[in-house]
Amino acid sequence: MKIVVFGASGRTGQEVVRQALEQGHTVTAFVRSPRKLNAGQYQGGALRIMKGDARDIEAVSMAIEGQDAVLSCLGASGLRGGAALSDMARNLIAGMKRHGVERIGYVASAGIDNELPGAAGFIVQLLLRRVLAEHRRAAVALADSGLQWTIARPLQLTNGRRRGLYLEARLGVPKGKGRISRADVAHFLIRVLKDPTYVNKSVALTY
Repeated sequence: MKIVVFGASGRTGQEVVRQALEQGHTVTAFVRSPRKLNAGQYQGGALRIMKGDARDIEAVSMAIEGQDAVLSCLGASGLRGGAALSDMARNLIAGMKRHGVERIGYVASAGIDNELPGAAGFIVQLLLRRVLAEHRRAAVALADSGLQWTIARPLQLTNGRRRGLYLEARLGVPKGKGRISRADVAHFLIRVLKDPTYVNKSVALTY
């Protein structure tokens, strides 16, 4: 499968690139700063690095041309930012429609549906309200796009190892530990690309 990964230089994006290559996929890594990707760390498959900004609709469209699927690991750092996330998602949608690419996996965050329980959940949703609002707008755009989308809503992200086993919930959040490794979020994204039961589903993930 030919997969283009947006946000490939981020910590989750790098895991997606690594695992996709290990599984023999052909990967286009779309990044603003190619040096952050450290291409020498990857093995297997075929890797192409494309420099660009996801806010540039023409660059996005060029990256999507000829692909079988799109994976978005675009995000915002810390408690700030996020202002362009929904615009970038709309660029991905436009590029996919232009080139007839149907399948997209999108990493958002638990909390986009105001589903985090209790006082702790309220505080997290308050602190991350700007980023969550942007991911929410992106999710609405995907739902209205007519594409085959899957949204991953991980709880707290860690840098732990890939287990390949985790809890999932399509409504609310699973009753687990409240965290999941970026490696397992990447595992989920790649796994569901060919699974029709996840098409047009938003899935919360945790251990």
